[in-house]
Amino acid sequence: MASRTITRRVRGIPTSDGAGVKLTRVIGQPTLDSLDPFLLLDEFGSDSANDYIAGFPDHPHRGFETVTYMLDGRMRHRDNHGNSGLLESGSVQWMTAGRGIVHSEMPEQEHGLMRGFQLWVNLAAKDKMIAPRYQDIAPGEIPSVEPVPGVTVRVVAGEQFGVTGPVSGIAIEPVYLDLALQPGASISVALPEGHSAFAYVFEGDTVHVGAELLGLRELAVLSNGDAIELAVPDAAPAARVLLVAGRPLNEQVARYGPFVMNTPEQIVQAMQDYQAGRF
Repeated sequence: MASRTITRRVRGIPTSDGAGVKLTRVIGQPTLDSLDPFLLLDEFGSDSANDYIAGFPDHPHRGFETVTYMLDGRMRHRDNHGNSGLLESGSVQWMTAGRGIVHSEMPEQEHGLMRGFQLWVNLAAKDKMIAPRYQDIAPGEIPSVEPVPGVTVRVVAGEQFGVTGPVSGIAIEPVYLDLALQPGASISVALPEGHSAFAYVFEGDTVHVGAELLGLRELAVLSNGDAIELAVPDAAPAARVLLVAGRPLNEQVARYGPFVMNTPEQIVQAMQDYQAGRF
């Protein structure tokens, strides 16, 4: 197998979104505007309610998908189609906004740790105006395997180590993994050749990606190949890595706030449709 290597390193920048929720933006910032088909990656994490309590009141989306992975905490989502659901520790929501949706994501806690990720995934031009849909995945529905001693993998999407993640029907054929590695542990993870891919260390200290060390809260854009080698040094603390891959779309992108289309004219139409209540 051809092992992937680090082609670029990115550190997130502090920002806020919604009604003032404090975030770290890793993809979708000046250093890394996008990684086709991924448009944005936010990490959130705080045990201070002032950093998250205002949440994300009603806001629109069109033309892409949002993937929320809750590590800790509880957040309620509601939309203008009458849907409602609870995101709790260990759960995932893969929302396909398609032709348009207005929703809110509000904390259901007033204290304690709120932590997780939100990833934005582009939709192909032919899919941008499909009907919205949700895949709400409870913690117990996400398979967890220990393929080698000292490594535990939660498989959100894709087929890995004999199990298949619960997220289905996504055109980019994603791989979405949460890997926990103990000191001295190592693993080789197969990835589809040609997929864009990144690794992000969100717990621990350092992780070997091939022959290079990747630090805490550092994202590695990976070269092409069909596998990635991950390891934690013997003397380092245990680590967790978010490993994500998806088939690039190679299409023109026009984006403005919560709208991601292919042309400026489509962005204008999206704004007009939202303002006219057609979402």
